[in-house]
Amino acid sequence: MQAIENMLGIAVIDILSFAAGLVSLLVLVALYQAGLVNDPMKDRIKSLQGRRDQLKSGLITSRKRANPVKEKSSVNLMRALAEKLKLLQDEQTQKVTIKLVQAGYRSKDAIVIYQIARLVLPLVMGLVGVLLFYGMKAMPDQEKLYPLFSVAMVFLGLKLPDILVANAKTKRMESIRLGLPDALDLLVVCAEAGLTLDAALNRVANELGRALPDLSEEFSLTAIELGFLPERRKALMNLGVRVDLPALQGVVTTLVQSERYGTPLASSLRVLSAEFRNERMMAAEEKAARLPAVLTVPLIVFIMPVLFIVLIGPAACKVSDNFINK
Repeated sequence: MQAIENMLGIAVIDILSFAAGLVSLLVLVALYQAGLVNDPMKDRIKSLQGRRDQLKSGLITSRKRANPVKEKSSVNLMRALAEKLKLLQDEQTQKVTIKLVQAGYRSKDAIVIYQIARLVLPLVMGLVGVLLFYGMKAMPDQEKLYPLFSVAMVFLGLKLPDILVANAKTKRMESIRLGLPDALDLLVVCAEAGLTLDAALNRVANELGRALPDLSEEFSLTAIELGFLPERRKALMNLGVRVDLPALQGVVTTLVQSERYGTPLASSLRVLSAEFRNERMMAAEEKAARLPAVLTVPLIVFIMPVLFIVLIGPAACKVSDNFINK
């Protein structure tokens, strides 16, 4: 404890108090979350309803209303600041907007918050670094590295929004990838029952709302756009843009060809579903085959020494008692 206090320059009682408070807070948050009944589609229905109303009003390409109502809020202040600093230029925000949509952030204010966060967080993290290292004299033994630590804090603040968005995108794409074969099976059943593509997507979205909320949201949004956009092909291509998965790109291509040439939808989706299941099985087999090589290092480092001690230890103690001690 004394070594930690000397290294960080903070009293041990303060560190323990902060740790105890943090653990208590996490326990309370965990209990609160466990007591809630989560409905994954509850918050998503509002965004889908907003998109439906937007398409009904004919505002497909432009997100600005004819008579915008200016409300005094933090988001509006951030938007005004972003427009003043020219952070919302089309050539700068087009790729970022697509990345945010792929991560599940569909709000029109998401790009504003993202750009302001990239602008403000480096300054905030830099200030925290200066106060921590130069003000509180944390880690006094490494005083020569204070400038490097401060620059690292600024760099962390710059990359933190990208890291969070990339992490959210990765989790979302993985969830959609794992649930896509089951969704295609349901689409095949709906197509064979005589439902149109719009009705089939809505039916699958309703059935998978709780199990696969991300994929259900994408199907619901595609069904809405199929009913309102002038070109059905555009609605399907939008699905491919929102979900950056090679597997779903094949599904979009199949649906576009079915809409264009009138090919049987059920047979094409059945073939795709079988391929995706085979790919998922092959990926599981690949992980299982790689497991012995992965376990080699833990086996050598953690298990083999203990095994040697158990096997050789009694013999070594017996030899020591009979020969060395005598």
